[in-house]
Amino acid sequence: MSLSITLLMVILILVALLLLGVPLPFCFGGAIMFMNVFADVSMAGMMMWDFNQMINLTLLSCPLFIYAGTLLSYSGVANALLDFVDILIGKIRGGLGVVSIVACAIIGAISGSGFTGIAATGPIMIPRMVEKGYPRGYATALVTVSSILGLLIPPSVIMIMFGWITQTSILACFLSTVGPGILITILFSIINVISVRRMPSVTEGKVTFEKMPSNITIDDPEQNKIKRFIKAIPALTVPFIILGGIYGGIFTPTEAAAVAAAVTIPIGVWFYKGLTIRSFLKSTRDTAISVGAIMTMMAFTLILSQTLVMLRAPQLFVDLVFKVTDNYFLILIFINIILFITGMIVNDITGILLLAPLLLPLVQAMGMNPIQLAAIMGTNLAMGGVTPPYASILYLGMRVGNCEFADILKPTMIFLLLGYVPAVFLTTYWAPLSMWLPTVLGYVK
Repeated sequence: MSLSITLLMVILILVALLLLGVPLPFCFGGAIMFMNVFADVSMAGMMMWDFNQMINLTLLSCPLFIYAGTLLSYSGVANALLDFVDILIGKIRGGLGVVSIVACAIIGAISGSGFTGIAATGPIMIPRMVEKGYPRGYATALVTVSSILGLLIPPSVIMIMFGWITQTSILACFLSTVGPGILITILFSIINVISVRRMPSVTEGKVTFEKMPSNITIDDPEQNKIKRFIKAIPALTVPFIILGGIYGGIFTPTEAAAVAAAVTIPIGVWFYKGLTIRSFLKSTRDTAISVGAIMTMMAFTLILSQTLVMLRAPQLFVDLVFKVTDNYFLILIFINIILFITGMIVNDITGILLLAPLLLPLVQAMGMNPIQLAAIMGTNLAMGGVTPPYASILYLGMRVGNCEFADILKPTMIFLLLGYVPAVFLTTYWAPLSMWLPTVLGYVK
């Protein structure tokens, strides 16, 4: 059987199994079984290679960052970070929404995951926004789409995966998504402030001139802010230790992940009293379940990806694309379409492991730096977490916000179309957005 027919059959098998609702790891397992029969590849050798890859120390950062993010949700650190952001932004109209967006970005700097943002921020901010008159669907959509900033603001698990699978600098990959992440944060905040002005039910930030009864005393606002800031200091040490350690050359990403988890535990126990024996065990169990599912999926995905590489599928793909067109602009559109469709049907880590080896030779033939490809893949695949049918972050947000799909759909599409999609196109076609910071800091020559 020719290579092109084999690849076509693999795609058809994957799509058929996905449509049948087969769990994602076993979809890739079915494709691997087909290739074991019809492709000239030693599966025993591939399994040995896969085992050696899975015990790589770089991969250890993935479960450790997930663990740190889970501890963050239970320990009370997330509450303190939200309070700190609230102090900085103030009680402007639409301020609660901006607090949620910025807090998700900061929490992403600790956990590297999109799920942590909605899990840690949603239960606190969604009820608070609803109480101030925000529609529940809008509040849920805002926190949900902001949670994908955790996949862009470093350290990011998917950037660790990209750097590891393509043998590029992980620190440069981290920095490549800072620009897009900040841009999306700003765009989301602007959209929120404009949207809130059109919501007459929102009472937040409105000035009232009613005279307070003389028998009621109010704490000094400035003094209260100082107390809240002091209370937030232990929580602020977590992102400073992680990011300072990584970019200061003190920690590797794996060591930083371990430090993040280790530092969160005493802060949650001694300062915020949120981490008890029961919550610690629950967070450990939740992490073990998540990591087990992710690692199983990665084991199958790596075998399939490496098998395609050994069969020279990336070279075939490059030749096929250049036979159709050699226009730089059109090829980038084609890459974005592939990434968008992939993000809709599989999670971000799977998309990175499958497509990075396939797309890397193509962009290198176009003269693009692999670090820019990291940013393009990161921004595209992160969006898959909130775009059906996969949309795992969106479905989690609906559960956390107690919201129906019909209520969350319209505001989600507004944030994506007006805030996220423009950032994706700028990342794709304006290289300085993703390349400036890695170049200035010397990670890219």
